[in-house]
Amino acid sequence: MQKSRLAVWSKRVVIGLVVLILLAVVAAWMHLRGSLAQLDGTLKTAGLESGATVARDEHGVPLISGGSRLDVAYVTGFVHAQERYFQMDLLRRVSAGELSELFGARALPLDKSHRLHRFRARAEQALKSMPAADRALLDRYVEGVNAGLDKLGAKPFEYTLIGAPPRAWAPADSLLVIWAMYFDLQGSQEPRELARGWFRDHASEEQRALLAPESTPWDAPLDAQSVVAAEIAFPSAPPAWWGKPKADGNASHTDPKVAAAEFLNTVGSNNWAVAGARSDTGAAIVSDDMHLGIQLPAIWYRAALQFPDGKGGQRRVVGVTLPGAPVVVVGSNGHVAWGFTNSYGDYLDLIALDTDAAKPGQVRTQTGWETPVLHEETILIKGEPAAKLAVRETSLGPIRESMGRSYAIHWVAHTAVAVNLNAKNLEFADTLDQALAIAPTMGIPAQNFVGGDDKGNIGWTIAGALPRRAPAGVAATYPLTADDQAGVWTGWLKPDEYPKVVNPAGGQLATANSRQLANAGAELLGDGGFDLGARTHQVRDDLTALGAKTDVKKVYAITLDDRAVFQAPWRERAIAALDAKALEGHPQRAEALKLLKDSWTGKASVDSVGYRISRSYMYALYDILFESANEEMAKVDPKASMAAVTSRWPVVVARLLDQQPAGWLPPQYASWQALQLAALDRAVADLTKDGKPLAAATWGQRNTAASAHPFASVIPVLGKYLKVAPDMLPGDQHMPRVSGPGFGQSERLTVSPGHEEQGVFNMPGGQSGHPLSPYFLDGRNDWVTGRETPLLPGAAVHTLAFVK
Repeated sequence: MQKSRLAVWSKRVVIGLVVLILLAVVAAWMHLRGSLAQLDGTLKTAGLESGATVARDEHGVPLISGGSRLDVAYVTGFVHAQERYFQMDLLRRVSAGELSELFGARALPLDKSHRLHRFRARAEQALKSMPAADRALLDRYVEGVNAGLDKLGAKPFEYTLIGAPPRAWAPADSLLVIWAMYFDLQGSQEPRELARGWFRDHASEEQRALLAPESTPWDAPLDAQSVVAAEIAFPSAPPAWWGKPKADGNASHTDPKVAAAEFLNTVGSNNWAVAGARSDTGAAIVSDDMHLGIQLPAIWYRAALQFPDGKGGQRRVVGVTLPGAPVVVVGSNGHVAWGFTNSYGDYLDLIALDTDAAKPGQVRTQTGWETPVLHEETILIKGEPAAKLAVRETSLGPIRESMGRSYAIHWVAHTAVAVNLNAKNLEFADTLDQALAIAPTMGIPAQNFVGGDDKGNIGWTIAGALPRRAPAGVAATYPLTADDQAGVWTGWLKPDEYPKVVNPAGGQLATANSRQLANAGAELLGDGGFDLGARTHQVRDDLTALGAKTDVKKVYAITLDDRAVFQAPWRERAIAALDAKALEGHPQRAEALKLLKDSWTGKASVDSVGYRISRSYMYALYDILFESANEEMAKVDPKASMAAVTSRWPVVVARLLDQQPAGWLPPQYASWQALQLAALDRAVADLTKDGKPLAAATWGQRNTAASAHPFASVIPVLGKYLKVAPDMLPGDQHMPRVSGPGFGQSERLTVSPGHEEQGVFNMPGGQSGHPLSPYFLDGRNDWVTGRETPLLPGAAVHTLAFVK
């Protein structure tokens, strides 16, 4: 009897526990679903001038229509918040140095490095001088963001997981979102200058001219067929660090997946335009694919905005928006289409500060002696007391320390012209000339602006502020001293002083982060880390090959060009080094030679082992020749390396191998062939370190992207819902189809203004940041395969109305 009663109660307890677990799961599930965006219905909304609707198609892409631009701004903010609020929060916190408030002390080092720039304080200052019309637009957007957040049935799921409430959006936050892009697009300039400072101190002027050239034969400038430069003679000897092993004797890791050179050589974007004289419609064709980190949700949010044009008609703007900001970043307004690539001009100087014991507390800059202003920044840390950060700021910018020296960071991002909402003016541009006049006034990190209009005109200029500086040339790419007057900033260039290229004779324009100009105007930009030019070169040749007449689909197809034009000569060098004598007693070399010949497709294709071997061989040479210098530069800054000094290092190394100058062969090698064989052996050892045969080391095995939400690794139970299965991707850094494990084409957009129905678009994730939304991964497969999907939203499946 006792046992029977115990069994009954045991069963009841088990059943009760199961029920409680099920109820908890259901409650969690319902809570999770509660943070999904509202797709249908009618919302009574205060402050509307007229009314607005959000008509989403089957992929969740909205057409946001309103009776005024302010109403559309409100609804854009509402939609951004409902679909992407946590992403917006991260963007503002990254730039402001406020991540520790959510993630604890592990985020403190990043917060400290970013808080040094005091962008939140600068944002509050920028708001005070913002034109009234822009402030009204921003305020309506902010009201929409907070309304969208409040209308969610539950706070965004990420805040539940970290146990923190979301903080309301403020006008300054939208400016911080723009500043976040400064870190993405110009954040490498500071470590680059420090790396070049070390390089200057450890190489002669002749050695520097050879190892860090100002151009390469790959350059394809907009104003000439090439950059004509005299070939630099080899100095009699290399720098003392050349080819020396690291001090600890351990070889560098040759896998480019972790090589510092890979990241520094791939940040960028592609854009190009074809004139109406060569298009099938008579209107220009503009294509743009911006290269950024590939994560979930995707960085961009697709949208079409429609509102009165002030002339009795309607203006429709279609493209991508950046969650947190109220404007279309890249797209077409029906008359003008535009796109951006990072310009890599020289927009940051490090000024080495002088001190004097007789002037305690003072420093000397190029403007004289001054007392830095001390700011005490408070960094909130989840679960711990707040941290204090003392920021000393000079008239040129905040002070940072490196290797016992103090530098003022003189950066465009710190100035009053760094951020604004002038990008909204592109929505109303009717001609290319109007767009080219707007671009220089925009408060964004300086970009290559390529545009085209419905009349067939195409043009290039710089979007964003350009400092007026004394001619400095290459000297300004190194840290300056307080005595250096070369490179001193004396204000800002006026729009009519900006370099421009309009309607070139060939009917095409292309930029891809390399040197833009061979002639006049180049000195206005400087060199902030230009790419070596292979991508631009290949794009230019692809455009030329389209012939006299082309169309949107053919122009779009260039974004998918993964031909190994740049890598092919490296393969030939590797094959030449693997002669019969080199193969004797080395079966792995023999296998490598066979794969270089047989598993080479002429492309960075996922099944090619030959491509991966040749690329790894190139990077192994980088390691061998520069590893000692890289080890020392890393002490100056973790991101400092020879690849930061110059992205043109592969061209320099190729010339050395081809010409084999006396005195430049590292002494531990008997011949230049021996050096190359050492690089090949190192590459093969790295590619087989997992125990698998070399034949299994395909490019796809290395170039595998597994995009994930930031929480995928933090919450293992939910991980499978927050990421995609790994995708093997074709493409690489020195070709139009840029791709890497965590980096690549963040969108692909090709459009002819006035013919948006022919436009093509895809991106690596869907519209929603919520894993339960059908729009979380919608479109991912189109991006992986490169399928041509329509730019314009399709027929409405869901409609959400906003009424007064």
